[in-house]
Amino acid sequence: MPEASDFHSGVPPVLLHELPARAAACWPGHTALTVEGLHLSYADLQSQMERCTAGLLALGLERGARVAVYLEKRVEAVVASFAAPAAGGVLVPVNPLLKAGQVAHILQDAQAQVLVTSAARLAVLAPVLASCPGLRHVVLCDGHLPAAPDAFSAHVGVHAWSDVLASQPVAPPRLLDMDVAVIFYTSGSTGQPKGVVLSHRNLVAGATSVASYLHNHADDTLLAVLPLSFDAGFSQLTTAFLVGARVVLLNYLLPRDVLQAMVRERVTGLTAVPPLYMQLAALDWPAGAAQHLRYWANTGGRMPRATLQRLRDLAPAASPFLMYGLTEAFRSTYLPPDEVDRRPDSIGRAIPNAEVRVLREDGSECAVNEPGELVHRGPLVALGYWRQPEATVQRFRPWPADLLPAGGDWRAPERAVYSGDTVRRDADGFLYFVGRRDEMIKTSGYRVSPTEVEEVLYSSGLVAEALVHAVPDEALGSAICAALLASPKASGNADADSAALLAHCRAHLPAYMLPKALDWVRQPLPRSPNGKLDRQRWIQEYGSIRHLPR
Repeated sequence: MPEASDFHSGVPPVLLHELPARAAACWPGHTALTVEGLHLSYADLQSQMERCTAGLLALGLERGARVAVYLEKRVEAVVASFAAPAAGGVLVPVNPLLKAGQVAHILQDAQAQVLVTSAARLAVLAPVLASCPGLRHVVLCDGHLPAAPDAFSAHVGVHAWSDVLASQPVAPPRLLDMDVAVIFYTSGSTGQPKGVVLSHRNLVAGATSVASYLHNHADDTLLAVLPLSFDAGFSQLTTAFLVGARVVLLNYLLPRDVLQAMVRERVTGLTAVPPLYMQLAALDWPAGAAQHLRYWANTGGRMPRATLQRLRDLAPAASPFLMYGLTEAFRSTYLPPDEVDRRPDSIGRAIPNAEVRVLREDGSECAVNEPGELVHRGPLVALGYWRQPEATVQRFRPWPADLLPAGGDWRAPERAVYSGDTVRRDADGFLYFVGRRDEMIKTSGYRVSPTEVEEVLYSSGLVAEALVHAVPDEALGSAICAALLASPKASGNADADSAALLAHCRAHLPAYMLPKALDWVRQPLPRSPNGKLDRQRWIQEYGSIRHLPR
């Protein structure tokens, strides 16, 4: 039976669940989580995690089995997220904004064995659970068991959260830092989201790197506004737990809720995406919102210069950190605050414990200001894509041998992640984002697959052909637009068909994936030589929609 590490002696964390375990040993009385007025200490958090770990093992959780968590930000979501890897399982966090069909795809693809959710969410998911044959257990964190569990599926057991936590702590299985800990699902260019597989080492190294340049410490209070299904959102937990800081879980409805939480909780660190920062910058901040703010960090897209300046005026004492990352490597670069005035458009240089280069297609390094692909090596590089070996080989490739340190040619090839993003490097080594090589749309901080939106458009029955693309938008980063050829079932009235189509989309897509403009055409959409609809040709010839409805 494995022996527990004595974190009192200063042993550093190696496994994901050792982050809160070490914090409980070093700072047991410190508040770990705050949510809706509830404060949970590290000691109490660790106690719940240990009992949840034992409860998952008592359910028969198999080594490496996937545990999906489909919840808003709440204590149970955090406990389950760390207990699952501690029990030898693999966490699959699911964005709480996703609809039933999208959640079903993730459960099916991940072959989830356990689902942690709420009674209300389970009621919505019930019709799709039969298509998830690998699912064996559902844990309801609010304790309201359905009247007829058999109605969901004959092979799925439904359990109350309190019953799972009633288990006595047991010695967890022996794990290594290279074992799989989490699968983050991110939209893929071929349509459905694909899972990015991360090890314990990936996540702990990421927390250590980020905490080092953000200078996080035990007196910090981090406001978690991003979904925990995002790597950057989950990072608020890992970074805080590494240093014994407090995380405030916020499920906000309006940007003003964020400002009120900053006042109420005396927030010292905020990480968000550009659209939220733009909304915050448009408001008058209440007294005290920035009083304790030590830093704010941007991720998920370029920050408009006007928004950057407005935030600096609103929070003059806070340090701005402009960052670039991708789920496949979590975080790649950041711009130090003292460089923001000189290089406000830069994504910075490599984070600690990572190496980033700008490469040509032949693997050689680009010259100064020559555009090339951003390539990242180091312990943050993910293990690959879940059950997608071809996609893994395309994105995760050997680091060029010519770039290895002198005498390094004896080593086994090291895998790096080829981002698919085009950047350039200035004479001082600072990087600048140029564009994306794939067709993904970055909107509101989310990566959206055009194909996934097109599939929903087709499912309405109103559309014969669809091409989804993006146009620049100051508030969203990019706005989703669709070129459409009507089907015989459409009325032929563009306004009526648009209203019906958007109503269909709202029922099947989260708000950030909804098209902002619909362009009905009378002729078939352009095709490539092999007969496929040609998205790039459409964008080049017709894709400039200048006025988007609000």
